[in-house]
Amino acid sequence: MTLTCPSGAAEAAARARQAQLTKPPGSLGRLEDVACWLAGWQDRERPRLDSVHALVFAGNHGVRARGVSAFPQAVTAQMVANFERGGAAINQLCRTFGATLSVHPIDLDRPTADFTGAPAMSVEECDDAMRLGAEALPEAADLVLLGEMGIGNTTVAAAMATALFGGRGADWVGRGTGVDDAGLALKARVVDEAMALHREAFAGPLDILRRVGGREEAAITGAVIEARKRRIPVLLDGFVCCAAAAVAHRLEPGGLDHCLLGHRSAEAGHARLIEALGMAPLLELGMRLGEASGAAMALAVLRGALACHEGMATFAEAQVAGATGER
Repeated sequence: MTLTCPSGAAEAAARARQAQLTKPPGSLGRLEDVACWLAGWQDRERPRLDSVHALVFAGNHGVRARGVSAFPQAVTAQMVANFERGGAAINQLCRTFGATLSVHPIDLDRPTADFTGAPAMSVEECDDAMRLGAEALPEAADLVLLGEMGIGNTTVAAAMATALFGGRGADWVGRGTGVDDAGLALKARVVDEAMALHREAFAGPLDILRRVGGREEAAITGAVIEARKRRIPVLLDGFVCCAAAAVAHRLEPGGLDHCLLGHRSAEAGHARLIEALGMAPLLELGMRLGEASGAAMALAVLRGALACHEGMATFAEAQVAGATGER
């Protein structure tokens, strides 16, 4: 994994500007940090969000046959059609906060294998999905939002998190599409079965992705890695998206430094995964929809941060006394 670095000079210039704006130092909290983080990755003292792209990857999973979701597998393709018609939550949020949405269904008529009986993907299938994710990144972007759609994929994310960070299925599974207590227990058992089958064979993070991941997770991993190569800043969505991004985190320390976490999902395993990744969410709204919806909401925070960074007057411009912001 190629770890490019942000521009230290641009970030320092942005912090120097923040120190001169008409406010007490640090009074805008994380808005200041977000603006400087973007400055570093965009190599601009005054970063911009003119070209923001939301990428939603969709895939189907053989493990759905075990009854781990309250919805049938056909819903994945039906929701992709809804995205394309503009009828989903992510369409409204992208329209409201200024992001271009593209949806990437990956072999929906060919689900991955049930990972309780065999690896979910071959090496070639996993590589192809990662390549698709990398190639989905636009030629130029100020920021990319990543999300997913796939019936059964919270079970997949729980399996990936268990393999990457340890524990048992019960530590990571959640209600996903709304399963009852029996469904929740089933999801935990399914993850434990997958670990019993594959644990001794895991040969690193990418092999975990291949064995218990899915095509949309592999695409997200590929997009995260490619974005780092190209120094494109990324906003991550919820539990499934973060499980996919965690592969890059385990491949290389600091592998997610170019990523911010849009929100903390209500899905049970997300809080534990956030702690394992050492990240801090921008929002906590009780959301658990997926499809990049939490990342899109967090885009509003980034736009607010840059509006202040760009538009506020300095103490000198406003003729306000006290460069430290005394009142």
